[in-house]
Amino acid sequence: MKTQTASTRFARNPWVHRREKLIEAVLFLAAFSAVAITLAIVVILFYESLAFFEHVSIFEFLTSTQWSPLFENPQYGILPLVAGTLVTSAVALLVAIPLGSIIAIYLSEFAPHKVREVVKPFLELLASVPTVVYGYFALLVVTPLLQTLMPDLPGFNMLGPGIVIGIMIVPYVSSLSEDAMRAVPMSLREGSYAMGATRFQTAVRVVTPAAISGIIAAYILGMSRAIGETMVVAIAAGQQPNFTFDPTEAAATITAYIVQVALGDLPHGSIGYQSIFAAGLVLFLMTLAFNVLGHMVRTRYRELY
Repeated sequence: MKTQTASTRFARNPWVHRREKLIEAVLFLAAFSAVAITLAIVVILFYESLAFFEHVSIFEFLTSTQWSPLFENPQYGILPLVAGTLVTSAVALLVAIPLGSIIAIYLSEFAPHKVREVVKPFLELLASVPTVVYGYFALLVVTPLLQTLMPDLPGFNMLGPGIVIGIMIVPYVSSLSEDAMRAVPMSLREGSYAMGATRFQTAVRVVTPAAISGIIAAYILGMSRAIGETMVVAIAAGQQPNFTFDPTEAAATITAYIVQVALGDLPHGSIGYQSIFAAGLVLFLMTLAFNVLGHMVRTRYRELY
């Protein structure tokens, strides 16, 4: 029987080397495609927005409180859409962050294994419901319930959609936060128990601070999801731009306006058509700012803990 020496066993195989290079190239292309697509989106937004700002003053765009680009006397102040986006997102976060955090703490630290295996899939199932269903749920169920408590609440408002968006993003907050908490080493919990702490004290004062970077990442993801939500606000918040921070009033958001124009019959290249790219650029910059802020906070807490 022919035996192989060490030199022949570990000799370089040209076919294996080429196959590894091919796999490496495929993986690189997959990673590069994500970067390329993102850059292409940014370039298109800036290119179309520059054409828009050739006709509209940036100062007027950023400071005016009137947004009516489709009317006879068009006004191009983005502030009403920004205000509507921020208000609905704030209401959603006021619902999702406390509820998602409580669910995450329970699933990570208190729930039995069987309960966790049943509850978590049901939570994640909420994320698979079409957003148009959430929109009609906000319009036909949540808003009438709110009107029983606040009779003066109009049929279209930002409060109902904000609450429903909060319910919609609970799975993002709870699932990612729970994963971050479960990644905390068991030795930290055991050390806390050895010092006489209860399970609740350990969960709140030991596990949560140790997992804070992952929890903040979940909050940022939920915030970005709330800011980018389209169908819920387009259906239930009304599509009339209104510069207000009162969640009980109707208003339009940036995404709702983009849908409104995209479904219309405006000619390509018109200033009304180009306005959706300017609005999209503002939405992109808002999301980018929140993500950068979240990264800075995550880095800060990672250094502390």
